[in-house]
Amino acid sequence: MNTNIANSPVTNLDLAHQAPHSPRARIAGFCIAARTADKSRATTAGSAGEFHFDCPLDNLLFSFKGITAEQFKTAAQGAGNYADLGVWLLAHGQAKTPAEITAWSDQMEAFNPSQDPAKAAYFIGNCKKLGLKPEATTMFDMLEADDRATFSGRPVR
Repeated sequence: MNTNIANSPVTNLDLAHQAPHSPRARIAGFCIAARTADKSRATTAGSAGEFHFDCPLDNLLFSFKGITAEQFKTAAQGAGNYADLGVWLLAHGQAKTPAEITAWSDQMEAFNPSQDPAKAAYFIGNCKKLGLKPEATTMFDMLEADDRATFSGRPVR
């Protein structure tokens, strides 16, 4: 899914009552960025609920771009819409070509942590809790299922 949310306003979501954007939603081609912006703004507003800004997922984006959480947070606070944040991402940190951004985002969407020794136990445990098969589930699949389960009150099958 390559969701285009560029012209949507960046607002302060109450993440205790609704999920942030899917990690698949792309800003200027970058996956994870919309979700990270939502969590950043909610953290600043005191409405992050159980979500955490500057988590390992967010840090995948920060590492790829060579930016810090604080730089991103400042940009997210100042953005009027997601397109503004995309312009900022393209202009700051390490320069990335459109092909590099697409390849990285596609790789992130396909990533299955069950084979990563540092992430496997956490990922497999969450997949099983959600009724998902770890070997056939991507990290983004698990996050989306967890969001649905959290906000629907019942496990996703």
